Amino acid sequence: MTRIGIGRLLVAFLACGVAYLPSSVATAEQPAQVPRGRWKQHSMVRPKPPVVVAQGIATPQPAPADAVVLFGGNALDQWVTDTGEPAAWTVGDGFFEVKPNAGAILTRESFGDVQLHLEWASPAPASGNGQDRGNSGVFLMGRYEIQILDTFQADTYADGQTGAVYGEAPPLFNASLPPGAWQTFDIVFRGPQFSTDGALLTPAFVTVLHNGVAVQNNERIPGPTSWLNTLSYQPHPREAPIRLQDHGQPVRFRNIWARRLPARSEPSAEQSRPPRTIAKTPAELAAFAGAFQLGDDATKPPVTMTVDGNGLIVRFPDRPVDMPIVPVSERVFEFVNTDATIEFETDASGKPGDATMHIGGSTRSLKRVK
Repeated sequence: MTRIGIGRLLVAFLACGVAYLPSSVATAEQPAQVPRGRWKQHSMVRPKPPVVVAQGIATPQPAPADAVVLFGGNALDQWVTDTGEPAAWTVGDGFFEVKPNAGAILTRESFGDVQLHLEWASPAPASGNGQDRGNSGVFLMGRYEIQILDTFQADTYADGQTGAVYGEAPPLFNASLPPGAWQTFDIVFRGPQFSTDGALLTPAFVTVLHNGVAVQNNERIPGPTSWLNTLSYQPHPREAPIRLQDHGQPVRFRNIWARRLPARSEPSAEQSRPPRTIAKTPAELAAFAGAFQLGDDATKPPVTMTVDGNGLIVRFPDRPVDMPIVPVSERVFEFVNTDATIEFETDASGKPGDATMHIGGSTRSLKRVK
């Protein structure tokens, strides 16, 4: 559960003994207008996620070769406090655990779009109830919390259960294991994007697998997560540290690693240009039209090509969508929406016959049958 924000400093002091406020988070908190028809935050009558019997893991899952290992079992050298001091949580044999009232810890490195794996265990035997039962949380970019809580045969509000986007989106399922069992979070996160003047271009999205069960499915995050409040987006850097919460309970962690996710590449103007069409008369186009056998299987229905405007429409028998192609040279037609071409053979008189389709670095034969 999130307890950050200047307006709630006293609450945090009373709950945990001390409050830890990353400046990048505390100064950005702005209340948001809650749309009509949306559940009130922390509603106890909001439907609870159905329980799924999930499987635990006996040993830590190995990290991919390109992952940044944030905890490999021995030391917290990749973590610091909110003030930049070495992390003071307790390190055990292959794990570390929250040191109550020591404050949150943050990664030394910053992350934006990320795949994050972490393994955690709530205290055993269980103690407390509701939000005071094995509570912690992982904050993506220090702002967007995925809840950690002991919700095994325990009750609390839906948007505060394990795997929730805290205070905003309940998990789709309750995949919690008993207290003391090692559990996994696999999180895929896309951070928000802002324009140069600070306007929100796209919100953050998150997918979460809890013990292998999808509990968030590309969920839109409406803003920074918060306790007792709904917040609006405020511009912030593209990368920020990952934060683990101290909620006063000795939740354990092990085997934490992260993989930075690349941005989708955008094509250049040349790569995205429309085909440079040459003019052909309707009669010339009609000479290229016809029916064609694709490959060597003569039992399949043919590919058809018909005249349409300044080009042809290609219809594949197993594709319901018409595909326009336009002439770019005397014998070559280019697909309008696909990086592919159809090259026709011509006889001595110039009449088009069979053709070859070039796509994805390979070729497909098109034998004229009509």
